[in-house]
Amino acid sequence: MAITKLNSNQLYRKCDPSKFDFKTTSDLEERLSALGQDRAISAVELGIHIKSRGYNLFCLGPEGTGKTSLVKRILEKEAKKRKTPSDWAYVYNFDEPYKPKAMSFPAGMACDFADDVDDLIEELSAALPALIESEEYKAALGIIKQKYKSKKDEYINVLQKKAKGKRVSLLHMQMGLVVAPMKDGEVLNPDSFDQLPEDEKKLIMDDLNAMQEEIENATQDLPRWEEKQKAEIDNLRQKFAKVAVKEPIDALRKKYKGQTQATKFLKSVQDYILDNVDEFVPEDKDKATMAGGEDEPLQMLLSRMKQPEEDKFSKLKVNVIVKNTADSGAPVITLDHPTQGNLVGKVERIQQYGALLTDFTLIKGGALHRANGGFLLLDARKVLEQPFAWDSLKRAIASKRIKIEAPSEETSFTTISLDPEPIPLDVKVVLTGDFEIYDLLCERDPDFRDFFKVEADFGIIMDRTEYNETEYAKLIGSLSQKKGLRALNKQAVARVIEHSSRLAGDSSKLTAHISSIGDLLREADYWARNSNSKQIGKNHIEQAIDAQIYRSDRIKKAMLEDIDKGSILMDVKGERVGQINGLVVYDFSNYTFGKPARITTQVRIGKGDFLNIEREIEMSGPIHTKGVLILQSLIANRFAKRSPLSLSASIVFEQSYGGVDGDSASSTEYYCLISAITGLPIKQSIAVTGSINQFGEIQPIGGVNEKIEGFFDVCAHQGLTGTQGVIIPRTNIENLMLRADILQAVEEGKFTIYAIDTVDDGIEILTGKKAGKLNAKGQYPKDSVNGMVQQSLKEYYEDYARYARETKGCL
Repeated sequence: MAITKLNSNQLYRKCDPSKFDFKTTSDLEERLSALGQDRAISAVELGIHIKSRGYNLFCLGPEGTGKTSLVKRILEKEAKKRKTPSDWAYVYNFDEPYKPKAMSFPAGMACDFADDVDDLIEELSAALPALIESEEYKAALGIIKQKYKSKKDEYINVLQKKAKGKRVSLLHMQMGLVVAPMKDGEVLNPDSFDQLPEDEKKLIMDDLNAMQEEIENATQDLPRWEEKQKAEIDNLRQKFAKVAVKEPIDALRKKYKGQTQATKFLKSVQDYILDNVDEFVPEDKDKATMAGGEDEPLQMLLSRMKQPEEDKFSKLKVNVIVKNTADSGAPVITLDHPTQGNLVGKVERIQQYGALLTDFTLIKGGALHRANGGFLLLDARKVLEQPFAWDSLKRAIASKRIKIEAPSEETSFTTISLDPEPIPLDVKVVLTGDFEIYDLLCERDPDFRDFFKVEADFGIIMDRTEYNETEYAKLIGSLSQKKGLRALNKQAVARVIEHSSRLAGDSSKLTAHISSIGDLLREADYWARNSNSKQIGKNHIEQAIDAQIYRSDRIKKAMLEDIDKGSILMDVKGERVGQINGLVVYDFSNYTFGKPARITTQVRIGKGDFLNIEREIEMSGPIHTKGVLILQSLIANRFAKRSPLSLSASIVFEQSYGGVDGDSASSTEYYCLISAITGLPIKQSIAVTGSINQFGEIQPIGGVNEKIEGFFDVCAHQGLTGTQGVIIPRTNIENLMLRADILQAVEEGKFTIYAIDTVDDGIEILTGKKAGKLNAKGQYPKDSVNGMVQQSLKEYYEDYARYARETKGCL
């Protein structure tokens, strides 16, 4: 095809606002579904409806495409049709205290059951201690005590009779009965006893020993009496406790008759209370004693230092970890901070007197518990950033159960903790992430594809059709309404659509990066508010775009100043041999812009070596190196098929202090090399971009808009002459969405954009001479560029051969 000078209509695809049948976006119906994501939506629908193992989803695409909010809407819509899953709770395991039991309830019932158990605890905490205050209990207790008091009194009377007529007396002391010496009816103290005659003391001692033997024989029955009395009192307390406990527990068991786990737990509660009645029913007051004497202050101090008494009713509580509302559908859970504990649950601890304590009431459910029976939406990158979270998630999916794990279980350091009973898992896990994360998981984790079989690929562009433009207008209206912004008139909508094509880098496409469009609308609303406008107009959109560029183009402006000052060498006028203006793109996190870069080439006699200086100093990326090698192959293919290529060349991006990559400069380097070989000067007013193949065909490149604008800005700074322009691949025409000032300059003939198909087209523009075509004899016309290359290479070969003969092959 011939060289084409592009007109302004080819450089920018306008959106005609007259096609819209609304005045402002407030007239449009809300668009809730995604636009241009049919492929991804189809994958999501497939994944959520297949219940087989491993059919979880990975939604991949760049941030800002709205994939998370879209997927969440799809999941919420599906969740409403599904059955509400069970509630879950943990209770004390009376058989194995360190292994709390899991209990399931129909949706909405767990909290009711927990409240009923709390009411039961409150009732029992008042009723059980009150037992010992009841008249009936006191009467029965009095009978038991009187029974054994009578036996004790009878025992003492017998001993008193045996002591009668002897020289001893029975004294009732705190530790029991004590035998003391007696004379004339009075008890003797140790001093008085020592003053007695020896024979009298002997008689008294015989009586003392005889009486002590009698006491010892009689007291053998005392422990059995005390054990029997205690047993009867314990039976009495258990009997009364059973009456107090049975009625309210039976009422709850009847209420939850259909819940087997609940009724079994209530039976265990009843058995535990009756088996440990001493903990719940206090002993009668007259059995309590207080330490006295000199040790009393120490006892009080120890009492104050004693740890708080364990709540005896805490073991009876119900710890609800998942509560759902009946008939609310399946849950859709998102987790922003997916630590291991937040994902699979955790057992918390409380610090008390320097120790970390825990019990089943401190078990906290995780996102998997709350999402059980529904959907769990996670950011893959955040999961991978958290220690142990990814492995715990995979274990849960593989085993189909949720096991609460302590982080220490993943390390060599372990502590004694609770081991809660695992809960069955039925959940659809949806991960979101970019392509990098997806590829990383596919490559590094062999289990990943088994657990996440469905890939939902969210694109970043969509076709710019008439239908999509109309639907995009609805999307713009929905965004402005959702964010509480002013409505847009049709001219503003048309400008947003045009900017969307610019963001997509293609006049036939629209961007699906909804976040960028949302930011633009917010900023346009700011400018509309500043101008006291009730709606957003085209001028406000353009103000917002200009402001975005202004905030980010400091580096670009600094580079233009350096070019103006001559710090960066750049010619946009005249002609030079072995020198050309290439175009490069600088891509920062929030701004991308283009700039011309001087490329120079030097040639000399050699063995066909092409020296890529950037590569030699390790500043050339692999794609750029590939482009240079293709260039070398193209030269050899065209001009040295039957003879050696007897020259060496060096190619460099001048004043390049960072890495260089990409093959978009390979055609530029070709023209520069041809100029160096032939000595033909190249127009410095023309910048070039485009990659080449081994047949000299021009291939498309990226960043074409930024590159053209970058060179135009330099030319505009130094003054447009009407001879300046840019050469681009023809296949990049549909990517053009250039600024208005460039369109105006093209219309006024001050700037030209050429579209070409082959390197021959480009060399004709740059040199003003015909490239020339190969004839049947394999020769190019002598006055053509290619003919001059052919002649120069022939001369290089002859010089090389002559020099080789003179030096005997040493070069």
